Amino acid sequence: MSSSDIFIGETIGTAVLILLGGGVCAAVTLKSSKARGAGWLAITFGWGFAVLTAVYTTTALSGAHLNPAVTVGIAVKDGEWGNVPVYFAGQILGAMIGAALVWVAYYGQFRAHLTDPEIVGDLADEPIEGPHDGTPKQPAGPVLGIFSTGPEIRVVWQNLATEVIGTLVLVLAVLTQGLNDSGKGLGVIGGLITALVVVAIGLSLGGPTGYAINPARDLGPRIVHALLPLPNKGGSDWGYAWIPVVGPLAGGALAAGIYSLAFA
Repeated sequence: MSSSDIFIGETIGTAVLILLGGGVCAAVTLKSSKARGAGWLAITFGWGFAVLTAVYTTTALSGAHLNPAVTVGIAVKDGEWGNVPVYFAGQILGAMIGAALVWVAYYGQFRAHLTDPEIVGDLADEPIEGPHDGTPKQPAGPVLGIFSTGPEIRVVWQNLATEVIGTLVLVLAVLTQGLNDSGKGLGVIGGLITALVVVAIGLSLGGPTGYAINPARDLGPRIVHALLPLPNKGGSDWGYAWIPVVGPLAGGALAAGIYSLAFA
């Protein structure tokens, strides 16, 4: 695979991933969406189908990593780091494009949601409590959960551990499936298995933090949330933003270490 193939494939694939994954979050959350209130099952299966679609779309181009944690896991396992920056660049750009497309697709719903006093109220001005002592932190906006993740209970070590554990499961599942015969990533069945693993992680481990398990999935859309001209959007919770980046990267590296010890 050439660097251009990797960059294009990861950009397209991650954009599709975030468009469909962020889209189901918007569908469940926003006022005047036909799917509003559909619940956690809709979100977890929506993200799983998003992974499935993105993997099948771009495996031939880039191997469909679509996740810096997967890229790190494969790099640690194989000892090949040359294309890692290219993967990262495509993934972050694709995630930002996908998040922007969610805003376009739900433009009217965003405006209706964020201008409705019953929904917004003083929400954009409410502080997030600190990890233990109620210390006010940067406020999170009422639609931030469409773009990025956040904890239900803010305990830093637990939030970080949850992201490490969830990503470890994902990356270990990817690595133990192996690469396809052409060496370009998961095979045909591998894409389906990975999508089902993502659903399983969401159902079993997604409750505490919203299961980012992908630094690009969280960071790219969080940047877009900060940049978009959304009324009453509130803060982007940058104080939490390092956890869904560091946690998944650590989980991916740990999964590669376990693979090397147990399966290689």
